[in-house]
Amino acid sequence: MWAMTILIVTNIVSMRGLASQAEYGYTSIFYYVFAALVFLVPYSLVCAELASTWTKSGGLFRWCAEAFGPKWGWAAMYYEWQMVVIWFPAVLMFGAVTLAYIFWPETFDSSLSKNVIYTLIVVLAIYWLATFNTFRGTAYANKLSTYGGLFGTIIPACVLIVMGIIYVCMGNHIFIDAHQPFWPDFSKFGTIVLAASIFLFYAGMEMQAVHVPSMRNPSKDFPKSVLLAVLIILIVFVGGTLAIGFVIPEKDINLLASLLVAYNNLFASIHCEWLGHILALFLTFGVIGQVSCVIAAPSSGMLSVGKAGYLPRGLQKTNKNGIQVPILWVQGIMVSILALVLVVLPSVQSAYQILSQMSTIIYLAMVFIIYFAFIRLRRTEPNVKRGFKVPGGEFGKWLVTIVGCLGALVAMVLSFVPPSQINTGSPLVYIIILIAGSAIFLAVPFVVYAKRKASWRNPQTSFEPFDWEIEGRTPSTVSKWPEGYEPTPEMIRRATEWEDGEFGPVSMKTVAEVADLSIQPNSSISSPTPSSAQPAQEKAPEKETGADKA
Repeated sequence: MWAMTILIVTNIVSMRGLASQAEYGYTSIFYYVFAALVFLVPYSLVCAELASTWTKSGGLFRWCAEAFGPKWGWAAMYYEWQMVVIWFPAVLMFGAVTLAYIFWPETFDSSLSKNVIYTLIVVLAIYWLATFNTFRGTAYANKLSTYGGLFGTIIPACVLIVMGIIYVCMGNHIFIDAHQPFWPDFSKFGTIVLAASIFLFYAGMEMQAVHVPSMRNPSKDFPKSVLLAVLIILIVFVGGTLAIGFVIPEKDINLLASLLVAYNNLFASIHCEWLGHILALFLTFGVIGQVSCVIAAPSSGMLSVGKAGYLPRGLQKTNKNGIQVPILWVQGIMVSILALVLVVLPSVQSAYQILSQMSTIIYLAMVFIIYFAFIRLRRTEPNVKRGFKVPGGEFGKWLVTIVGCLGALVAMVLSFVPPSQINTGSPLVYIIILIAGSAIFLAVPFVVYAKRKASWRNPQTSFEPFDWEIEGRTPSTVSKWPEGYEPTPEMIRRATEWEDGEFGPVSMKTVAEVADLSIQPNSSISSPTPSSAQPAQEKAPEKETGADKA
């Protein structure tokens, strides 16, 4: 249980977004708790059930494709990758600001961090250096990520919270109004827009859920791990956010620089200003480590799924180190183009905001698909053995889905509203950029899917067919396999060998042909007997691929 708790905390907690919520003062506590309850908790439970049930290679692609067919599975997988691509320029802008604050004096730091050309150069330089380093293999990146997580997130977070407590105990002036309400003012729509980005703070549970099957008692331990992780995450986010608000007036808060300014002000209160530059160095190192690790991870999932027939063969090539070089080149070009928004938007801060909101929109689109897949699979595959099941029966199923979808819908709508706290230029231009950019990114996977060819399928792929293909039904048809039924290796082999059909490169020729394989002696497809099923220990071995981590 503790291992899962630590895994969730270390993969979700990040420092870069705290300044955006410091604008709200004590009201930020409401936003953090609200987002945790309506997004992190229900989404964690849903992902845990899907990951512990459909454990074959493919990750979220398999979950969604089992429910709706490969078109929607491919869309969900693509959205996760696309969100990360948009995330890169945003997090690297934060890295450019932290790098600027390593130098002396602070006035130079501030002016350099707001320089568009400096930020663009740093963003592109760090990204491409990290990409070329990834071509050598992931061993170096993984080590860098481990140390980056320690020095770039855990230590700075603890220091920020402790220094905030010391600052208050010393009787220093606090810039947050003591009478500020806990509840937000919903009548001022433009002022609560920044709160929508909190949902992205909690992103990534679909990646951590793949570890649920390794837990001893997931049905009991995983909910406890989630609740404990939520408590720790809230302490870090709330404590860090308030520490920033204590030392910086609301009108002076900058989305990118205020975290560094807060460190400087906190250390100045104990006459150790030089420590602020050390923390800036730690944060910069953390960003580099995080980017180095994330560069290869989502694209490795794209490679594994792409080999099943969803990417051109040219993008499926790898170098001698097993790295998907063509995909990383495409990814790098997209990141470079997105970084150019720095040139057309009024400031580094506005560019950071629009990229953050766009990545939130793309990510939430993927979240909706996963929620709908969860509901569909409860209906179409009621008898499949689930390693973990969302508690509460039918009531629990609908509660987490409705709450999760409503929370995600609110966040998505707010993402299109220009924030009143930031100069983003023309509100109309801001909205047009968000709508046009999001529409293009949301449409891309469907265009690629429509253009796919049978020749794209790599004969060396280890991707296994879906349950509905093996059984000989459509994704929307309810499975007639009884509880505990296991398909025979011959059924799996035949389903794998079939040519391109209506549902994708590994689809069935005809439902009848599959149904014939499903019928064992003295049984029928509508009611297969337990004797016709293969024992669990005779199940064909499964190969793990990079998509398992996607």
